[in-house]
Amino acid sequence: MKAAFLPDRGVVKVSGEDARNFLNGLVTTDVAQVAPGLARFGALLTPQGKIIVDFLITEAPAGHGGGFLFDLPRALAQSLTDKLNFYKLRAKVAVENLSDGMGVLAAWDGEPAMKPDLAFADPRHAALGWRILIPEELKQKVADVIGAQLVETDAYEAHRIVSGTPRGGLDFMYSDAFPHETNMDRLHGVDFEKGCYVGQEVVSRMHHRGTARTRTVKIMLDDFSPEPGEPVLAGDKQVGSMGSTAGRHGLALIRTDRVSDALAAGVPLTAGGLPIRIADPDELRPSPKQTVA
Repeated sequence: MKAAFLPDRGVVKVSGEDARNFLNGLVTTDVAQVAPGLARFGALLTPQGKIIVDFLITEAPAGHGGGFLFDLPRALAQSLTDKLNFYKLRAKVAVENLSDGMGVLAAWDGEPAMKPDLAFADPRHAALGWRILIPEELKQKVADVIGAQLVETDAYEAHRIVSGTPRGGLDFMYSDAFPHETNMDRLHGVDFEKGCYVGQEVVSRMHHRGTARTRTVKIMLDDFSPEPGEPVLAGDKQVGSMGSTAGRHGLALIRTDRVSDALAAGVPLTAGGLPIRIADPDELRPSPKQTVA
């Protein structure tokens, strides 16, 4: 088993007697399903349905003061804190940015020998393993306790890319992407049954009408890697943009219909003058349309 401390991740805590209902009316996931040792993937959206910040959320056990803990990009931790404080109005909740003293250890390729109090399975993809919320100075001690070899962050990044899991700021831009474009619907990040939240109408319409045409897909590289943000071309027409890469694996945000047409016509895909291939052409198929309830 391997473990890596992720310095780009932060932690925000939301506590108080109204915290669960308060959060459930704001975010894409069902906070009613969150419990100590159990996390959900979700996001806070703009009213237009675009991702402001995505996160993993778990509940702290009573021994750690209770409340809900967000594992999220550290660069957005204070922004989320401010946004939630703006929304809370008279709700009995407290919001704290804990990122200066607490961070995230990711562990994968095995089961922990024991599970620390603030450990949970990554709900997005089984291959991503476990997350443990700890101060950075405890990373070696916790790695030893769970039976993992502590490795550099780059090793986790490569594993994330191979698993096909997008990362905000590299594979998509915050406030510019819909949940379907980042595969949140496929990564268990949107609950379509729980009712209203900010941006819900737009996301629900895209889901039930099957109108999502832009998706993040896994790609294969022959040799060198194009830079993130480099246009993906089919012939001389742009059909998407590059995301993050590791070795011969990468991610790209593409228009699935245009790429499907290009492949059917035998038109090769390139980025930065380098050839790329779609790792799984089945990912280009549109989701079936669903009847609006």
